[in-house]
Amino acid sequence: MILNSIYALIATLCFGVLLNTRGKKLIFYSIGGGLTWFLYLFCFSYIHISMILSYFLSSMFGAIYSEIMARVLKTPVTTFIIGVLIPLVPGSGMYNTMLETVQGNIDKSINTGINTIIIAATIAVGIFSVSSISKSIVLFKQKIKKIK
Repeated sequence: MILNSIYALIATLCFGVLLNTRGKKLIFYSIGGGLTWFLYLFCFSYIHISMILSYFLSSMFGAIYSEIMARVLKTPVTTFIIGVLIPLVPGSGMYNTMLETVQGNIDKSINTGINTIIIAATIAVGIFSVSSISKSIVLFKQKIKKIK
């Protein structure tokens, strides 16, 4: 599990280099990817919750991490969201869906495709939830400042 998280960290680091992320942003970018993947593996393997809930919790963690690091390093949140959630992207599901389609296994293709879409939607809902709450907190703080 730790070795897989290190692999995710390295993959995120390489992805960050491709996106021209520089300096300490790149370091925190990669650490976030490794931590997000670690949380997914921990939830799925050791806590034994469903795969979808594991993806949801880890995407929420990644979004929270991105919001915090974006504020600390004074950079846009999307810079971190993209990198931190790269390990969670269901690329293998997309590949297997196309493979099954090309091989003519339509039933397996549909099952894999639906599962992949559910995972992608779960990740999106996790990001949206954290982003909405974060935006609400910022707006609430601004209204409090106006009142004072």
